[in-house]
Amino acid sequence: MKNRRFSFPKNHAFRFSFLLIAMLLKKLGFFVPFSWDYEILGREEGMGFGMEKKSGSVLLASRKRWAPRSVVLGMTLFALGLISLFTGHVVSDIEWTRLQKAWRSRKGGYSGVVDIWKSEFSNLYYGCCGRGPHFHSAVPERKSNGYLLIATSGGLNQQRTGITDAVVVARILNATLVVPELDHHSFWKDNSDFVNIFDVDWFMSFLSKDVKIVKRIPDKVMRSMEKPPYTMRVPRKSTPEYYLDEVLPILLRRRALQLTKFDYRLANWLDEDLQKLRCRVNYHALRFTRPIETLGQKLITTMRSMTSRFIAVHLRFEPDMLAFSGCYYGGGEKERNELGAIRKRWETLPDLIPEDERSRGRCPLTPHEVGLMLRALGFGNDSYLYVASGDIYGGGKTLQPLKDLFPNFYTKEMLAGDDLKPFLPFASRLAAIDYIVCDESDVFVTNNNGNMAKILAGRRRYMGHKRTIRPNSKKLSSLFKGRNKMNPETFAKKVKSYQKGFMGEPDEMRPGRGDFHEFPSSCICRKSDNRNESSDNPKKLL
Repeated sequence: MKNRRFSFPKNHAFRFSFLLIAMLLKKLGFFVPFSWDYEILGREEGMGFGMEKKSGSVLLASRKRWAPRSVVLGMTLFALGLISLFTGHVVSDIEWTRLQKAWRSRKGGYSGVVDIWKSEFSNLYYGCCGRGPHFHSAVPERKSNGYLLIATSGGLNQQRTGITDAVVVARILNATLVVPELDHHSFWKDNSDFVNIFDVDWFMSFLSKDVKIVKRIPDKVMRSMEKPPYTMRVPRKSTPEYYLDEVLPILLRRRALQLTKFDYRLANWLDEDLQKLRCRVNYHALRFTRPIETLGQKLITTMRSMTSRFIAVHLRFEPDMLAFSGCYYGGGEKERNELGAIRKRWETLPDLIPEDERSRGRCPLTPHEVGLMLRALGFGNDSYLYVASGDIYGGGKTLQPLKDLFPNFYTKEMLAGDDLKPFLPFASRLAAIDYIVCDESDVFVTNNNGNMAKILAGRRRYMGHKRTIRPNSKKLSSLFKGRNKMNPETFAKKVKSYQKGFMGEPDEMRPGRGDFHEFPSSCICRKSDNRNESSDNPKKLL
């Protein structure tokens, strides 16, 4: 049998891996030759291998058991994989640290003192979501693979994520998208349609190069179909491969397909072109209708007429939110009974221990705790607050401690007056008005990590890293519990320490980590990248 030559790759990682495996096998009583260039002698299967003298190498002989070649190489490759994984993370960490230092050096060094109203590094970034050179235009309706219908789920911002992902899924499937259907059966019982909240014509025209969108399936096509559109629900966070393997064949066979309960049904991380498409949908194509936009801008103008800068606080402290969280806020049996009855509406929710949930940082901050956090961070009692919320559990009594800390306290109900009446029966339209004001605020603060908090945090990063404060609930919960045992100065110092990394700075999250809707890293560029696209002019994206 001919000798088979085997040469190890001449790189240090492979050789180091081989040496480690050789030493291990030697301990076990096997013999492994320490030569990087040798010929393997053909032997019967399972007999191992020998080695001849080759180009200056010395023939090594031993009566010990020879380690089978497959074992040596397999274990070497395994060790190499572990080493590569480790060193890859190390390189990533080193690179991220280098970038952080580079960003901070641009501003003359990082002093550690945070401007609570604005990030000093925000002017180094801009939103960028232009189409790549290989991103071809959408196919015409008649050449697409069929019609994709989407039924969204949840409140306004949960549905917003569904609409955004629906466009991307239509792109993946090479399908014609029918304008998504909004949820009329959620907790809020809002019967608003897409056209009542979003500018549907702008939505269709803006995305015309990305996906073909129609308002409804043409009657001619419906009449020609043997069966009505097939209905299915895909798993959460499904990959593009899943849609191509499991959904596309059904679409091709039936010509029309409806995906139901469509919220977070697409994987978090996709290739860059699809992530940028997500950003084009979320930050540019989804424009509110003129009545909603007009009232939202009117409230902003009113706030600006009273102060040059203001804080918008998104308070999720409605009964349904508290019931869903499984947390307890000190209201005794009355609270337990009321929230417990609401919680029973979700049959699949497990029994939770409120104290455990609070210690894990899963409980929304109370309005009072939000006020204490803001004052500790340095916002004075002369700061102006716009509070975006639904019906607060406990009403005015629950809000009063926040009002005492910040007397300049305003809501859409206080500012809009009778202009708000046409919107009152529609929870999603009211949420859209709050969304507009929160987006334009100088500082955005949230007491939770819900859908609106994530969506707005991502948008504000994309639009220039406007100051966005998320509470470090896990650490703050224990601090609030022991607040009365420390003086105000110590409390403030601890809050500032715990909130590092939760103030909306550009370098808080490494690219590729976290929820994409909250950290849209693929769509944020540094000015040093010398790219010529900007988030300020959507006409460039048409």
